[in-house]
Amino acid sequence: MFERFTRGARATVKGAVARAERVGADSVTEEHLLYALLEQEGGRAAFAATALGLPDRRASLDAAFAEARRRGGLTKADTDALADIGIDIGAIVSRVESAHGEGALAADRGGRRWWSGHRAFTPGAKAVLENSLRVALGRGDRFIGEEHLLLALTAKPGVVADVLAEHGATYATVHRALYGPDADGGQGHAKAG
Repeated sequence: MFERFTRGARATVKGAVARAERVGADSVTEEHLLYALLEQEGGRAAFAATALGLPDRRASLDAAFAEARRRGGLTKADTDALADIGIDIGAIVSRVESAHGEGALAADRGGRRWWSGHRAFTPGAKAVLENSLRVALGRGDRFIGEEHLLLALTAKPGVVADVLAEHGATYATVHRALYGPDADGGQGHAKAG
């Protein structure tokens, strides 16, 4: 599939790997893909991200991702569903952190990379890459560009899509920023997955 990626999309994937290495993560996540996209300049995704104000909200994005990691990677939907049955995630996180230290529930705390030197992609990051192909094909595009990666990040339910939505970047708003208000949403099968 990587042969279908444009130069910019390849740079984004390589940037995500480099970002994972810089922060000492064991694997490449959707968050790393998003930040690598935000570091790209001059492409359609960079234009859409700028139009939506994402680069100007890096501190807010950082805080939202840190809070999600603190909750053990639970999405807003997960937290709300648990609250509906009487489980207060905030209280659980506080109790765990009081017993085991701040960030005790954070994912990707290290451990297995020492022997391989290789950072695999998480299942969620792989799903984003696969979904970017669906997005591209759904639009009739032969190649996968950064814009398809950005749309795939907003389409895949999870922490990254939640954080992006909190910052005004939903599938619909990103699509409008990329293709204009009159463009067909292409959301049929492109969002599946």
